Amino acid sequence: MRNTKICYIIVFAMVSLGGTQFFETTAAISSVDNQVTVTGGVIEGTVEKNGIRVFKGIPFAAPPVGPLRWKAPQPVIPWEGIRQTKKFAPSPMQNSFIPVWFMGVPNNFSEDCLYLNVWTPARDNGDRLPVMVWIYGGAFSQGSTATPVYDGARLAKTKKGVVVVSVAYRVGPFGFLAHPELTREGGTGNFGLLDQIAGLEWVRDNIAAFGGDPNCVTIFGESAGGVSVSMLAISPKARGLFHRAISQSGGSFTPPKRSNEGAQLIPTLEIAEKEGVEFLAKIKAKNITAARALSAKAILKAGSGGRPNYDGYVLPGDPYELYQKGSFNDTPILIGTNSDEGRLFIRNNISPAAFTIRVREAFGVHADGILGAYPHATKTQATQSSRDIVGDVLFGWPTWTWARLQTEKGTHPAFVYYFDHRTPRSPEGAGHGAEIEYVFGTSKKPRPEDTKMFDLMSNYWVNFAKTGNPNGSELPPWQPFTVESQQVMYLGASCGMQPVPHRERLDVLDTYYAWQREQANKRSEEHSVGQSIMK
Repeated sequence: MRNTKICYIIVFAMVSLGGTQFFETTAAISSVDNQVTVTGGVIEGTVEKNGIRVFKGIPFAAPPVGPLRWKAPQPVIPWEGIRQTKKFAPSPMQNSFIPVWFMGVPNNFSEDCLYLNVWTPARDNGDRLPVMVWIYGGAFSQGSTATPVYDGARLAKTKKGVVVVSVAYRVGPFGFLAHPELTREGGTGNFGLLDQIAGLEWVRDNIAAFGGDPNCVTIFGESAGGVSVSMLAISPKARGLFHRAISQSGGSFTPPKRSNEGAQLIPTLEIAEKEGVEFLAKIKAKNITAARALSAKAILKAGSGGRPNYDGYVLPGDPYELYQKGSFNDTPILIGTNSDEGRLFIRNNISPAAFTIRVREAFGVHADGILGAYPHATKTQATQSSRDIVGDVLFGWPTWTWARLQTEKGTHPAFVYYFDHRTPRSPEGAGHGAEIEYVFGTSKKPRPEDTKMFDLMSNYWVNFAKTGNPNGSELPPWQPFTVESQQVMYLGASCGMQPVPHRERLDVLDTYYAWQREQANKRSEEHSVGQSIMK
């Protein structure tokens, strides 16, 4: 695919489209039962009809506005009296069209967005329940904890017994702008990731007051949220803040993007800074001070995209190489993908000739291998293979690679799934984001088979959060991934262990990425030699 088209797909490829759900009405009990003291002061939430205590819009950092725009999150500003936490705080600034019209998010967006939400079934803060911290997706340019499909009440309830937390983080240019001036200030562009880390620090310091166990924290996310989970797994800033990790259609293990390489996602700081200079030129700001003086809407007019970068601070470097060196936050992981991830992003029919041209432009000398692995003799085949390449590059290969690295280099197991639950809306396979409603139990009109899938997945997820192992006596046995057998749990019409799907495609991509890493290392060595000669 043409590199510009690859980039376009990548920018939007992690957008998580969720369904809608019903909310149960709340039933009032004594307000004092629902008051909790947290960092900053006392908060008061609500109690839902099912007994879940809910706290929405809890601040975990100071508002990142004015001079704090493009700064690491700062400590919470204390308040007097009892702060009401009964409704969602504003969502991060972003292009609101998709969140509002397709995801059901309230039309309330602001830079003042660093808040989190808690759903807890605990009636006593001594319960010490496992904690699950949700990180939303949205291509790092969109996302909101107020998305209805992320409601944590049902996941927290019944025999499962977990405290569910959802954390907001800055997205787009507000969360991921790099620039030489910001680097000199000490901010390297990964502000959204630092928000997630600040949220986890809040959980560590405060979750016991909600009956949660700060020593049993699972981070889980989908798409860009799943990528975030994999990034937190290599970040020294997040060390010790979580004890298990779940990534749904995520993972980031491609080599750093240093120029215009095809099918590579996350840039180096150098590349990100150059993009930041171009961004300031678009908004006609001569420096960061001038850019901070602009309105949030003026910033968005120049573009709503954003992505993390390998800054050597939050993200020390190439995740693949860090795992090879054993330099990562070693925890049990539960990771997987869906059977039809790419359909959301490739809508038009693609001819065999166009497919061939795009593959050759994107993969260069490795194009023949890619073309051999993805059938494209007809328009139907070429279209499906275009979808498959997107799904494999963004989700399939990173997940498979992560499982291999964790198994080879870690001391904890990897559990891998393949979600293929089909519905009348998706008869050809499970699309990107389709599994979310079965984890949270937020289907609007669930069929019996949908309810069964929720019971299955939520129990696997919660068992994993409790023990680092998804298995339970009432569930189909789920064996850990091993490099030798490479078995994954199929979640569909039937559930059980099967071989990694489409292994031949993943092998070809693996060869391509190994070559890209080799080329990058050669360039680095040549640069070092050149610097030595100059000296």
